[in-house]
Parts: sequence; structure tokens; C-alpha cells
Amino acid sequence: MIEALQSTAFTIGNGVEVSWLQIIYSVVFVIIAWFMSRLIAYLVVRKLLSKTKISPDSKAIIQRIIFIAMIILVVLSVLTFLGIPLATFAFISGAVAIGFGFGAKTIIENFLSGWILMSERPIRIGDIIELDGLLGMVIQIGNRSTQIKRNDGAHIVVPNSQVLESRLVNWTLNDPFIRTFVRVGVAYGTDVELVRRLLTEVMTSHELVQQEPPTLVVFEDFGDSALVFDAFFWVSVQSGKELRLVRSDIRFMIEKAFKDHDVVVSFPQRDVHLNFTDPKQLSGWPERSS
Repeated sequence: MIEALQSTAFTIGNGVEVSWLQIIYSVVFVIIAWFMSRLIAYLVVRKLLSKTKISPDSKAIIQRIIFIAMIILVVLSVLTFLGIPLATFAFISGAVAIGFGFGAKTIIENFLSGWILMSERPIRIGDIIELDGLLGMVIQIGNRSTQIKRNDGAHIVVPNSQVLESRLVNWTLNDPFIRTFVRVGVAYGTDVELVRRLLTEVMTSHELVQQEPPTLVVFEDFGDSALVFDAFFWVSVQSGKELRLVRSDIRFMIEKAFKDHDVVVSFPQRDVHLNFTDPKQLSGWPERSS
């Protein structure tokens, strides 16, 4: 059995002979080295760099570079063990590269796009982004795709090339604050200064509303049935609470404040005037049977 494994499997130019036993050793070494490289890269980033102020996406870049560097060392070590010179693969690698390029265009495009995303950093791990109507948090930027966790908990996997080429909104690229608003209408005849004061007090009393930039109350319009006000405020998207829930809290608080101060929230109204002296207005009414 040993003699059979020590027999020559194939011969490369310049008289280099590779035995079956060398191939088995090489395969086992590559498999073990692959998992060890992933483990070492993980330990270096998670353990040694955990006490530093490096951002999560920078740690992901460092982990990927360490892993790829160790894999290159493994490949070179295997070729040295087999006694195969690198020049032997010059022609073969060129042909393989051309064929691989045509056959795996999308994979290569996504791979390069992933490195561009990690280097230019238009998005980072933990950013809140909006892509094609999807709003969520970036949880991973991989070699091929980017994982986004939506507010409802669903995970969306988007190819890196699509992320790079799409018109993307990054809500937390420079700062985590987002301006939003709540619209409310009050009945005609209401003290507008009282409405402004109540809206300002409600917004400033909410724990997640930022004091800077300050809140703002805008008298938006004279509506058909209401005086329309917009209450603008700033919220951090990293507060752990969805914007729609913050707006819901504000609406509950506005309703209570208006009720305590007898401010009426408007509703659609329409006055209908009938002139019963004009028989034409009654022509469409059904006649009562005698």
C-alpha cells in the first residue's frame, strides 16, 4: 500500500515527479490550514483588537486580509513541498484566468465591488441605509454580497455590485440623526400660539427627541377643515427604536396634551344649505304616498 502511494502520480517539466502520497499530504494540509487560517484571523480581530477603537467594518477588512494572506502562504508552502516551480503555472494560469473571467463575470464583479465598499466605505457595518425602498441596518459586507437587516427582522442579501451601482441613501454616513415630523390639524378658532407651545413641550419632553438641532413647529396651511401644523424633530436612528414608533409616541402625547387644554383635533366638515322655498331643490326627493 505504501509503495503504491509512493508511486509517481504525474510528472511536470524539468523532471519534477509528484507522488500520490505527496498529493494526499498536500490536500490534508490545505484543509487543516484553511480552517486554521479562519480561526487565527478571527482570534486576531475579535480578541487582540477587541480593546481598540477600530470600527467593525475596519475589523472585517483586517480579518479578510489576514485570512487571504495566510491562504497565499499555504498555497506557496504546498507548491514548495511538491517541488513545483511557480513558472510552471505561467501559461496555465493565464488560460485559466481568461476562461474564469468570462465564466464568472458576475462573481468577479461582486467580489471587486465588495472590496470597493470596504475601502471607500460608502456604507459601514451598523449603518442605516435605504436601498430601493428597503430600510434596514447593514450587518455584514461579504466577498459577494451585503446583508441588510430590515426593521421587521427579515434579512436581505443584496449583491455588492447592486449596492455600489444603485442610488443608495445612507442615513448614518456622517451622523446618526434623522429629521422627521408629525402633522396635526386643529379646528378653526383655536389659539395657534397655544398649539405651538403644546407641540414644542410634547416634542422636547420625549426622551429620544434630540435637543440639538432644536425642534420646530411650522404653521403649514389653512386647510379645508383645519389649521394644519407640522412638528419637526430630530431622532437618532441608533436609539434602538423605530421612527414610526417614536412618531406614534409623539401622537399619543399630542392627543393627551390637546385634551387637557381643550384643543379640538379637527375632522372633515361640510355645511349644506337648503332653500326649501325653491321647489327645484326638492325635485329630486321621492314623493310621499298619501
